[in-house]
Amino acid sequence: MSAQDEQFQAAAPEPAAPSADDGMTWWYRWLCRIAGVIGGMSCAIAGLWNCVTINPLNIAAGVWMMLNAFVLFLCEAPFCCQFIEFANAVSARADKLRAWQKAAFYCGMAVFPVMLSLTLTTLFGNAVAFATGVLYGLSALGKKGDAISYARIHQQQRQMDEEKLTGTLEGQA
Repeated sequence: MSAQDEQFQAAAPEPAAPSADDGMTWWYRWLCRIAGVIGGMSCAIAGLWNCVTINPLNIAAGVWMMLNAFVLFLCEAPFCCQFIEFANAVSARADKLRAWQKAAFYCGMAVFPVMLSLTLTTLFGNAVAFATGVLYGLSALGKKGDAISYARIHQQQRQMDEEKLTGTLEGQA
């Protein structure tokens, strides 16, 4: 094994399995990944179309959209970037991020070209990438609780309020 191979092995951590405590089911994780791939495709197509102009802001927005597509493919579907050596390492690091971090990153990435050049191409091209960020943001909120646990919490709060009220009334008497 050469020194370069050893250095690459040290730099590229093992792909970590998604943690069980993130609250995402397998189908929701796949939904987010598929939305990321479709968002990457829409960003790439719309970005290329946006670059066919003479307006410099449209060209800058188009280049940024193609960069968004590359990042989405790199993070969500590294098998699409097999020709890039560091694709698996970047994907492994992206998998270790929390859902709210991915949400903020993807939504921020999708908003920037729209701020550069507000056109239908940039809006529709970044819509699915922004939706991917929204999906990750929704998963960061967690699961919805059931009615029984909410009723217990409400009952405990009511008991605590009654105890506080009786404690203050007894203290006044």
